[in-house]
Amino acid sequence: MRIIRNSAIIAAAGLLAACGSSGPIGEAPGVTVAQSAVMPMPEITDVMPDPQTQLIRPLDVVQVEVFGIPELSREVQVSGNGMIDYPLIGSVEATGRTTEELSFALEQRLRDTYVREPDVTSRITERSTTLFTVGGEVARPGRFPIEGPITLMEAVAIGGGMDEFANEQEVLVFRTVGDERYIGVYNMQAIQRGNYADPQIYPSDIVMVGDSPGRRRIQDILSVVSSLTSPLILIERVLR
Repeated sequence: MRIIRNSAIIAAAGLLAACGSSGPIGEAPGVTVAQSAVMPMPEITDVMPDPQTQLIRPLDVVQVEVFGIPELSREVQVSGNGMIDYPLIGSVEATGRTTEELSFALEQRLRDTYVREPDVTSRITERSTTLFTVGGEVARPGRFPIEGPITLMEAVAIGGGMDEFANEQEVLVFRTVGDERYIGVYNMQAIQRGNYADPQIYPSDIVMVGDSPGRRRIQDILSVVSSLTSPLILIERVLR
């Protein structure tokens, strides 16, 4: 992975002096320290389940009924990029719309075909689930659905909690945003003390507790920077 260097962070002389380090922060292969102590949100936030809304999401299943034309009535699944394929009219954007808005869009498109005054109703019959991963020193590692907003502490609890060998001071959160991958280093004891906020976990995040390949990759940085008073956010370029 290519290093994305950040001279403003590397030049943080006060932090380096406090750590007593003999070298700059951010020299582990492939990673560097980000400017912010807060990880950015994923770019596609509309995949995050929200129990307060009925907006259509990717991978939802929608039942579409066209009054008086049973051959056009069918159940369709929204694709990963938010579209549905429908007879006569092709691809129609569904993600981010209510069922009423989708019905109106289908009516507009069907009017351009041989269908006269189409009357379309839509309803969500199956909600998609979005997943996050918990691994490392937890009792029940695996992938779990997110049905509403959760925090890092809740994510670890969903994974069965930390086992007896877990290192509470080094819990990693991996998140890809655009062409960059962020690695958040959190101290669970510090979160419990209220030193900093319990961060939100999003779909596709990976939470690693304790000793893990991710931890070994950044061990040089962890040796000179503490995550006790604020989270440590690292950043790397994702090669596509």
